[in-house]
Amino acid sequence: MSALRTAVVGWGTAGAVFHGPLLAADPEFSVDVVVTRDPARAAAARTALPGVAVVASPEEVWARRGELDLVVLASPPATHVDLATRALQAGLATVVDKPLAVDAAGARKLLDVAGATGTPLTVFQNRRWDGDFLTLRRLVAEGALGRVHRFTSRFTWWEPAGGKAWKMDAPVADGGGILADLGTHLVDQALQLFGPVDSVTAELDRRRPGPGPEDDAFVALHHRSGVRSHLWMSAVAALPGPRFHVLGERGAVAVEGLDPQEQQLAAGLVPGTPGYGVRGAPARGGTVDAPAEVPVAPGDYAAFYRGLADSLLRGGPLPVEPADAVAVLDVLDRVRAAA
Repeated sequence: MSALRTAVVGWGTAGAVFHGPLLAADPEFSVDVVVTRDPARAAAARTALPGVAVVASPEEVWARRGELDLVVLASPPATHVDLATRALQAGLATVVDKPLAVDAAGARKLLDVAGATGTPLTVFQNRRWDGDFLTLRRLVAEGALGRVHRFTSRFTWWEPAGGKAWKMDAPVADGGGILADLGTHLVDQALQLFGPVDSVTAELDRRRPGPGPEDDAFVALHHRSGVRSHLWMSAVAALPGPRFHVLGERGAVAVEGLDPQEQQLAAGLVPGTPGYGVRGAPARGGTVDAPAEVPVAPGDYAAFYRGLADSLLRGGPLPVEPADAVAVLDVLDRVRAAA
C-alpha cells in the first residue's frame, strides 16, 4: 500500500523538530505539503524534505484534499479548533499537536466534529514515549513499587531573562503559559499512570520581568485511586530536581535529567539511528532492602506514527485517544480555576 500522503501545517519547532523528521523517517508516510508563510522556514522545509510543496495557507491544503490522507497541525494552540474542524470536514485524518485546544470546551467541539464526520482525530502527546516514562509505566504496571502513594514529576529549566518561545509570553486565551505547554504533558502522564482526579490545588506565578502568563507552576492532584501527584513546571529553576520521584509501599524510583529525544531530533538524529532515544544514566530505585539501578528504556517518539499508520491502514487503535486530551484539558481548566 502507498504511503499516507501528509500535509504539515506550521514549520516552527513542532513541525521542523518533531513532526517533519518523525514522518520522514517512517516509510508508511510521505510529507507532500508544508504550510508556512515564513520565507526562512519555507527554505528550511525544502532543504529537509526535497520535493515537498510549500504553500502559504491552509486553504491550499483543503483545495488538495483529494491528493492527501492526513493533516498534521503543528500550528499555535489558538488555531487548533478552527483548523482541525476544517481538516476533519474535508475528510482528512487529523493529528493535532498538544494541546488539542486551549480549553476543554474547544476540545469537546472537535470530538463532536470528528464523530459527525467519521474522520480520525488524534493528539501528539509525545511524552508518553519518553524513555523514563516508559520505564516508570512498566514498573507501575508490574507492581514493582507496590501500591504507589506519591508521584512527583518535574519539568524545569533556567531561563530567567526570558527566551524566544512565543508560548511563554502569549495570553492564556491563546494557549500561552507553561501550564498549557508542559502541564499538558505532565497531567497526561499522571492520568495515564493513576487515573482520574477528584481534587486539584495549584500555584501559578509569573517570575520573569514583564507581563505575561505563568512561567512557574505547581499542581497537586489527588487521584480517585488514592495516589497524590505533585507536578512542577518552571522556567526559573536554577537547580533542577529529579524528573520523577515515585514512592510506593514496597519501593521507590527516581530519574534524573530529561529524555534526550527533543535535543537529538533538533540535532538531526532520527529514529533508527544508533543511540537515538538512549540516555546515559540509569534510574535509582528498588526496595528499601535492595536498592538498585534501574535501566531506563530508550525513548520512542516514532511509536506515535507507527501506531497512527496501524490505525489508518489496518484498523488498529489510535495512538492517543482524543478523549484523553479532553480529560487533560478538564484538569488544566480546574487548575486555573483553583489557582
